[in-house]
Amino acid sequence: MSGTRSRSRKEQAIDAIIVSHGQPSNAQAGEAHLRALAQRVREFLPDWQIRSATLAAPGRLERALDAAGPEPVVFPVFMAEGWFTKTALAGRLKKTGARQLPALGVHPDLPALTAQLLQTAADHAGWGAHGYEVLLAAHGSATGSAAGRCSLDFAEALASWLPSVRIDVGFLEQAPHLEDVAGGRGLRTLALPFFAGTGGHVRDDVPQALDRADFKGLRMEPLGNAHFVPELIAHALELAAHRMLAA
Repeated sequence: MSGTRSRSRKEQAIDAIIVSHGQPSNAQAGEAHLRALAQRVREFLPDWQIRSATLAAPGRLERALDAAGPEPVVFPVFMAEGWFTKTALAGRLKKTGARQLPALGVHPDLPALTAQLLQTAADHAGWGAHGYEVLLAAHGSATGSAAGRCSLDFAEALASWLPSVRIDVGFLEQAPHLEDVAGGRGLRTLALPFFAGTGGHVRDDVPQALDRADFKGLRMEPLGNAHFVPELIAHALELAAHRMLAA
C-alpha cells in the first residue's frame, strides 16, 4: 500500500465514486462524512476525479454517475459483501458502465493494517504485545448469513496477525449478541466497531450494548475511521485502474 502514487498529469484522469450506505435518518450527515473521506482519498490521487454518494440520499448516486466518465470505478465503503453491495448497489450500477470493486471490509490488506492499529492502541495503553484481548463489534444480520460471515472471516484473518491475542465477535442483529460477548471482559480489552462510519449503530447501539454489559475495556473509533483507510482505498482504485488500462 505504501506504493500508492499520484498518476502523471499527462495520463488521462480516471473517475471514481466512493459509495457507502449513509444515514437514512440524516442523509446530509452521511453525505458530509463520505465527502470528507473522498477528499482524503483525493490527496493520494490528486489527478483523479473522485466523487462520493450514499445510497441513503435519494438520487445522489445517479447524479454522481451522470457527472462521471463512461466507466467510473466504484469503491463500496461497506464492511461486508452482502445484499447492499451485491443487490442494492449492483442494481443501481447496472447498465451504467461502472466497475464495482470489492467492499472495504473484504480488502486483503485490512486485517494486517487493523492488527497494527490494535497493537498501537495496546502499546499506548501500556499493555504490551500479548496482554490484551480484542472484541469486534459487528452489525450482522437477522435475515441472512453474509454480513455475519464477512465479520467472522475478518476476525479469523486478523487472528493470523495477532496469534497470541484472543479475538471475539459480538453482533447487534444476530447471535452471539454484543452485549452477551462483552459481558465479563477484562479491563485490557479493545472494543473495535467493525463499521465503516459513525452512523447510529456506532453512536448509539454499540455503546448501549457495551453499557448494558458493564464493559470496562477501551472503546475505539470504528474501523472505517482508521487513519490508513483513505490510502487503502486509493491503492485499491489505482490497482483497478492499472488493470483496466492493461486489459
